[in-house]
Amino acid sequence: MNESVRLAKRVATELSCSRGDAERHIEGGWVAVDGQRVEEPGYRVAPAQTVGLLPGARLEEVRPVTVLLHKPAGLYANDEPGSARDLILPENLAGDDRSGQRYLKRMFNGLKLVTPLERAASGLLVYTQEYPVARKLQEEARLVEQEYVAQVSGQLREGDLARLQRGLAYQGRAATPMKVSWQNETHLRFALKTPDPGFIEYVCETAGLRLQALRRIRIGRLPMAGLAAGQWRYRLAYERF
Repeated sequence: MNESVRLAKRVATELSCSRGDAERHIEGGWVAVDGQRVEEPGYRVAPAQTVGLLPGARLEEVRPVTVLLHKPAGLYANDEPGSARDLILPENLAGDDRSGQRYLKRMFNGLKLVTPLERAASGLLVYTQEYPVARKLQEEARLVEQEYVAQVSGQLREGDLARLQRGLAYQGRAATPMKVSWQNETHLRFALKTPDPGFIEYVCETAGLRLQALRRIRIGRLPMAGLAAGQWRYRLAYERF
């Protein structure tokens, strides 16, 4: 009989290793079937197919990842197909990424957006598998400062900038001070604790300004820095929000 078997079983047999180590090799991206990398332990292989380890194969600790992505304006920011998450592809990885992480399918297991952003806005998003990062940016969001650049039209009246810096109440959230300054004649810079969606547009409208575009450039201590629109990188081990 030429019945197919699970790839994990085949690797365990050929390497004389445990099924668990076989699965780790496969999910680590070190196993090829007929010369093509396969990362699914349940993949079915026929007896005639060639199965082997790729050069440099090693058993590695499975480490959760956090991804920083520059979302272009107009894309939804969520965990569904058709959203900014679709940009997390090998070809969009920033050329100066220094993480040393290999792009593997397992990085999408439980990968979750933890920094909502309006569809019309662009800027930094964070997707993570790491519980401490998710807790910091969700449960402790009110303590995390974010920085935005808002392109606006209109003029501020005398005293409006100082009024904005004192903060505004919004949808049941009490007013808290924020840093607001002119970057140039058409761009305002905001630094404030994680705002609710729509808050900055509301702030602009109360001051007689029209929001033309909004870009988030920093979350906590991590700036978007050199990420071009559509690019992403891995959070480095020493980086903290």
